[in-house]
Amino acid sequence: MTKTTMTAAILAAKTEKKVTWTDIAQAAGLSEVFTTSACLGDNALDADEAGRVADYLGLGEEVAAALTVYADKGANAPTVSKEPLQYRFQELIYVYGPTLKAIIEEKFGPGIMSAIDFTMSVERIADPKGDRVGITMSGKFLGYKKW
Repeated sequence: MTKTTMTAAILAAKTEKKVTWTDIAQAAGLSEVFTTSACLGDNALDADEAGRVADYLGLGEEVAAALTVYADKGANAPTVSKEPLQYRFQELIYVYGPTLKAIIEEKFGPGIMSAIDFTMSVERIADPKGDRVGITMSGKFLGYKKW
């Protein structure tokens, strides 16, 4: 089973069962962001986690096995997304990427923020002018090696 077929099966089961990503993540025993990413094909779960997700959604061993296959991260991403929310995140990096780089390097030195040793959470923040999206990212700093 391909990651694309796996994702289609998961999305169909999610809709049929009327469950949320949070529900699925709780069944997996992992964060909402990581579990969703794995179900959409951009991360992999271990066999126990994959089994819990497949069981929770009433899906077979083929889906569980596909959830354990290492992903080609971002393989399905277009160069410039036409999906508005994804495009806005690209726009955010275009506009604030150099600023983030400058501030991180000023505070830590030359290097990068890991997307491997990384966590992220998404929350809804009530605001009288319209609810806001709160996104918290935390990645290990990796300084560039000199040799």
